[in-house]
Amino acid sequence: MAKQKKGLFLRSLDNIELAGNKLPHPATLFAILALLVLLLSAALQPLGINVEHPGEEGTMVEIKNLLNSEGIQYIFTSMTDNFIGFAPLGVVLLTMLGIGVAERTGLISALLRGFVLSIPNRFITLGLVTAGIMSSVATDAGYVVLPPLGALIFAALGRHPLAGLAAAFAGVSGGFSANLLLSGTDAMLGEMTIAAAAIINPAYAENMNIAMNWLFIAVSVFVLAVIGTWVTEKIVEPRLGSYKGEHKEKLEGLEAIEKKGLIWAGVATVIGVVLALLLVLPENAPLRGTEGDAIFQIVQSPFMSSLVPIIAIIFFIPGLVYGMVTKSIRSDKDVAAQMSDTMASMGTFIVLAFTAGQFVAYFNESNMGLVLGVYGAELLTSVKLTGIPLILLFILITAFINLFIGSASAKWAMMAPVFVPIMMQLGYSPELTQMAYRIADSSTNIISPLMTYFAIIIAFAQKYDKKMGIGTLISTMVPYSMFFLIGWTVMLIIWMLLGIPLGPGGPLIYQP
Repeated sequence: MAKQKKGLFLRSLDNIELAGNKLPHPATLFAILALLVLLLSAALQPLGINVEHPGEEGTMVEIKNLLNSEGIQYIFTSMTDNFIGFAPLGVVLLTMLGIGVAERTGLISALLRGFVLSIPNRFITLGLVTAGIMSSVATDAGYVVLPPLGALIFAALGRHPLAGLAAAFAGVSGGFSANLLLSGTDAMLGEMTIAAAAIINPAYAENMNIAMNWLFIAVSVFVLAVIGTWVTEKIVEPRLGSYKGEHKEKLEGLEAIEKKGLIWAGVATVIGVVLALLLVLPENAPLRGTEGDAIFQIVQSPFMSSLVPIIAIIFFIPGLVYGMVTKSIRSDKDVAAQMSDTMASMGTFIVLAFTAGQFVAYFNESNMGLVLGVYGAELLTSVKLTGIPLILLFILITAFINLFIGSASAKWAMMAPVFVPIMMQLGYSPELTQMAYRIADSSTNIISPLMTYFAIIIAFAQKYDKKMGIGTLISTMVPYSMFFLIGWTVMLIIWMLLGIPLGPGGPLIYQP
């Protein structure tokens, strides 16, 4: 049978994969990038390139030379802190301690088999993408939990596990700014937007709230879930083909002891969730915030900052109960062994964390990210556009900057004081500017190797394909990024044309 000729789009993805896979191992690549930052800082600093720090009038920022005497001292004295302080390191290891027990006792395997045997196969992709989108309420934990679970589910169904991993990763990262609930992201970005709006109109800013985008992001969940499902089943999965690796789960029915274990694990989960909620919902709860209204006290609270250990515990306790019921745990030595085995499996990620941590720290210390962002902002200011073309240009510039600066809060802290006042002076609300930013920021997360969780996604994928490289992952995720960005942007344009508020007290037009 003649081999079907690939179209231009699929050939382009193949070329991206081929070029990307010629790159070194991710750990080596981050080491090279760190060295490149050092060399560029030394080359650019004598040129006197400087910018005014957004939000700090009169404060000039210039590129730092990290290869002079002071810079070399920084390199050596900060190396340990850069490694330990790499944002995903503690999140991943702590979460995996809890998940590891649940996985190695057989709880996750039993849940997966029960899950895939109880619902129609045609809804699994949709459910996985939706779960990824909703995981942003748990901050970054979704990056650690859902991609490996997605791979396991697809493998259990005889589908390509990397398609399941990609679908979950797309939901978690590409859909990070969509949710049916308010999350820490709304509070974090909202406060920055309010502060930026106060530069132009303090009275207007005083009446703004962190739920300013809630209606739009809630509807976005359904739009992105459909797009993510379509991309997975029509583009990504056919391109990957059939899986010929060794990691395959068999769809076997649950034994009586497993069902009993699941029941008791379910009881433990309910108790754990209730206890967790009691830490934040009552008025004087220990993990509830003390400032603002009731919603703000929950969204911006110690509880939201503690979600990673809470999630680890919520996984650990049911895993422990399941293991005790099914006799896969007979003593504390078994628990310690299972946790140790989990940490041993994270060796590749730990190596990646060391080199990636150095690169991120050097890039920030050199101020090159800030300078790049300010020049991008000046470019937008110089182009005299209004209306939808202006919003589109802002989205494209933000998407481009996102490839270089992964942190949503860092970028918005830099961009909000510049763009929010500009847009207000052109008649567009801070709420609209923030939503346009969130669309661009989320959509290109999944194709940026500089995104802090990119390394661990590669580590998860290498379980199923040892040759998985940066190029393969990027080429797999490009369709999600492209269609998320296009679909989400079209949705915003329609929203603007219909004049629908973005959320409670979230107008599209700024009226002084």
